[in-house]
Amino acid sequence: MPNVHAAPTLRRRRLGEALRNYRSAAGLSLDQAVERMEGSWDGPKLSRIENAKARISPKEVSVLLGEYGVTDPEIVAALEELARTAGRTGWWTAYGGAVPQHLQDTISAQDDAESIRQYHPTAIPGLLQIGAYAREITAATAFNLPPEEHAAIVEVRIARQAILTRPRNPVKYWAVIHESLLMQRFASHPSLMREQLRHLLDMADLPNVTIQVMPLTAGAHPGASGNLTITQFPKSWPALISVENRHDMRYQEDDAEETKLYGEYFDRIVASALPADQSRETIRKHMEGIGHEHHP
Repeated sequence: MPNVHAAPTLRRRRLGEALRNYRSAAGLSLDQAVERMEGSWDGPKLSRIENAKARISPKEVSVLLGEYGVTDPEIVAALEELARTAGRTGWWTAYGGAVPQHLQDTISAQDDAESIRQYHPTAIPGLLQIGAYAREITAATAFNLPPEEHAAIVEVRIARQAILTRPRNPVKYWAVIHESLLMQRFASHPSLMREQLRHLLDMADLPNVTIQVMPLTAGAHPGASGNLTITQFPKSWPALISVENRHDMRYQEDDAEETKLYGEYFDRIVASALPADQSRETIRKHMEGIGHEHHP
């Protein structure tokens, strides 16, 4: 299959960006880099690789990095692995239209992640939702889709959570959720929030999971701008930032300054939230209060 038909997957974009950055750091133009490959390539091919529109083999990655002076075996191995898996089809593709491209990118990134930090003021984060909560939220937010698609959306959301409990290298997850979400109620399912809050406490017991609560009394903080997710990868990969508000979702890749800025945003959000132990007690208090709200 010709290289030009390679799909610009998130993995392939990250690989292309990394190769372009290393070429730039070596002070080489596209033509100069091609000359180093001893005539086996041309400029357009390397340009397509860097723009995620062409494939590159792990062996070619190794040779190219050598020409760029990149010798760190950890970086070379990571880029070779990315080249090997760049076109891999994820389990989520089986769900077709229920997983739009931007969500496929998110799932793919989180599957590769080393750590994820999230602030969610509008709903319990998908990685922490139980099935019943996910169904209620999906029915409310995906009202424009046929009901038969809702089940697929929920299945995908629950399946994504495996990254937190997988036997090897579970993702380190740090979530800050707003206290108002602990007070949600669903008339059709009175016990739903008790089950959801119990699940939050169970997840907080995992050594790789930290959950904090933003109290109702918190003052102004950067989280007021909307949902924020910072996805970080093993060595050599730039972080992926996603900011979501009522109007759209914006992704930011390969920008050290933006990564630093949003890291500071999250630190300020964390500083405004309750510590983890107090957060657990707050979740427990709300959980135990469910069912007694209408009794004297």
